[in-house]
Amino acid sequence: MTLDELKLRHSALLSARYSGTRSVSYDGKTVNYGTDAELAAAIGDVERRIAKLERGAGRVLRPFAVKDL
Repeated sequence: MTLDELKLRHSALLSARYSGTRSVSYDGKTVNYGTDAELAAAIGDVERRIAKLERGAGRVLRPFAVKDL
């Protein structure tokens, strides 16, 4: 899933939560959430995925040592 798709899904989830509904439609699919806690968990999951994609792969450290004789 791309970053743009995740941001669209995030905005759809937020607007559904703030409007008081528990159903979200995107990409021709409708998802019904039973409770507000489930909706909040879905929002948290999407936010974690967005943060992971924006952060990137991170630094890779390859330590090495040189011994002078």
